[in-house]
Amino acid sequence: MKISINETIFSKAEQLKIGLIHYSKITVAESPQMIKGRTQLYQENLFFELQESPVTERAGIKEWRQLWKTFGADPNRYRHSAESLMRRISKQNYLTPFHSAVDLNNFFSLQYELPIGIYDTSTIEGDIEISLGDENTGYEGLNGRFNALANILYSQDALGAFGSPFVDSKRTAVTEDTTDALQIYYLQPSLQVEQAEQLLTSAGNMFTQINGGDYTIAILTKDNPTIQF
Repeated sequence: MKISINETIFSKAEQLKIGLIHYSKITVAESPQMIKGRTQLYQENLFFELQESPVTERAGIKEWRQLWKTFGADPNRYRHSAESLMRRISKQNYLTPFHSAVDLNNFFSLQYELPIGIYDTSTIEGDIEISLGDENTGYEGLNGRFNALANILYSQDALGAFGSPFVDSKRTAVTEDTTDALQIYYLQPSLQVEQAEQLLTSAGNMFTQINGGDYTIAILTKDNPTIQF
């Protein structure tokens, strides 16, 4: 599988970085109690933090809101997924466990303050390109409705669009039958490559400790816009 980023994006955001983790031979199941407890405690602590400082003032959230504007989208109308999760928690509407892949994906998104998508690679056809959506870009999302993605980053394969930092599609959702998955990290542009590599390695280690299997990481940048898994 070849994964690339449309190089025209760098004319708007030269320092944009996309982190990738490819997992193989994983076993997705109900999250162990340790992960459920850790996630709940993290949310409770985060709730108290958010009473003192607004969601939009947190460094990672703020940087992605600015990137939204850079691409021409309205961050107040189309909130990226990390901000949406934090806003839920600020209202004590805590996330409930789903399964070990999604639960960890949400935990990483909160911890690192960035949008992250996870996809079942068996549902992906051909190569993947990350590009900027137009008025014709969209798909049926996990939120149960059609999502338009004009001026929003999105991923597409041979069958069409399937993921974005806004909301992911139903077509490529990870289930308890998933054995191979792709995680896309929409990294803050200010993050250095070395820091991004450490972040991805830490996340990959934790993910495979819980779900088993193996992982490989990569980072797409202006100087490295295409990789092969």
